[in-house]
Amino acid sequence: MVNVCTETVIRRPAAVVAAFAADPANVPKWYRNISSVKRTSPDGPVLGSHWAFVAKFLGQTLSYEYTIVEFVEGQRLVMRTKQGPFPMATTYTWVAVGDSSSRMTLRNEGEPSGFSSLVSPFLSVAMRAANRKDLKKLKDLLEA
Repeated sequence: MVNVCTETVIRRPAAVVAAFAADPANVPKWYRNISSVKRTSPDGPVLGSHWAFVAKFLGQTLSYEYTIVEFVEGQRLVMRTKQGPFPMATTYTWVAVGDSSSRMTLRNEGEPSGFSSLVSPFLSVAMRAANRKDLKKLKDLLEA
């Protein structure tokens, strides 16, 4: 089982951070390993929408599709893979910290199978490191 949770405080209101981070079209701007995102269903981060991602992780090019399974504007977004290297859920949450900052939490949970299951402890370490870098990039972008 992979269960990686990272968070950061961004000096921008939660609504601003959530609007930017919840838009899958912005993902390549702050996720280092994701090279492209393509909408395969209705616009925006709406319940039931599908997004195809292409990423490079641990030297492999991965293609997978997320479905948005929960969305509370400005508070929470949950996406699950529709297909891909292993079933995974990604959850974003945003909470106001004072009047002008917010805490963003990024959680990845999944159950690797096949070869991926043999290296799941390493996957967790690599995902945590990548998520920290991605949240730092998001923070830098939004605080600039």
